[in-house]
Amino acid sequence: MRVCLSSLISLARSVAGAVLMAASCAIPVAAQQAPSTNLPVLFDARERLPKPDLSTLVRLRFLTSVDFPPFNFADQNGKLSGFHVDLAREICDELGISDKCQIQALPFEELQGALSASQGDAVIAGVAVTPELRKSFAFSRPFLMLPARFVRNLKAPIDGRTAAALAGHSVGVVKGTTHEAMLSAFFPAIKPVPFDDKDALLAAIKDGKVEAGFADGLQLSFWVSSPSAEKCCALFDGPYLSQQFLGEGMTIMLREEDADLTAAINHALATLSRNGRLQEIYLRYFPYGLY
Repeated sequence: MRVCLSSLISLARSVAGAVLMAASCAIPVAAQQAPSTNLPVLFDARERLPKPDLSTLVRLRFLTSVDFPPFNFADQNGKLSGFHVDLAREICDELGISDKCQIQALPFEELQGALSASQGDAVIAGVAVTPELRKSFAFSRPFLMLPARFVRNLKAPIDGRTAAALAGHSVGVVKGTTHEAMLSAFFPAIKPVPFDDKDALLAAIKDGKVEAGFADGLQLSFWVSSPSAEKCCALFDGPYLSQQFLGEGMTIMLREEDADLTAAINHALATLSRNGRLQEIYLRYFPYGLY
């Protein structure tokens, strides 16, 4: 979801409380003139994914965690909520097995072991796909990509609406991160200003010490709309997606031997993507858009 999805998820968890809580591409995705609330379609409309018979399935137990808002968290009443939770319920509805579905929260570090021990059937918690994990587990098709984005200080004299306009301007990035490597690879004309951590980067952008920054679009989309940003800044250009730098995206992890269940979940995800229900869930938790 490699200095890619695992790094993004780890970093997003670290700021979750503050902001409520973020094919290998050689070039950036086309620039947009304004933020988009449309969720990119990751399933080919011409592809027909089979729907296996699950009539003998006794139950489907989704495992998640409570430390990754807005994906999965306990709300103010202690109820398990979030994008992943709603998506799991929609998958069960689409497969016609709502009465057999359960969703349980565990500490994130226990999810892999619980799945291996058959204490659950599918993990929907932002586990990043790695070659090592693929040796032991199966993964659904990606249903959401986490993009990289630029953010700019609105008072900065940036003449233009694309990344090309940032050449010659100060652009901050957290050093040693996948975003620093991605910025260098995609935008060699931009001279990055390194920061030790995300908080230092955002403070510098807000105070005008740098004119823009490059980071995880998940975090930036919440930050620019949060009270702490004080309306200083806005997302700029993008989004930018890269499997090489950002990983395969958000998926569901299953046991390797559960091929029919994996196929069924892929069928459900494709259907939800095509009929707009995945978009509805996305807008419920990402009203400002990631793209």
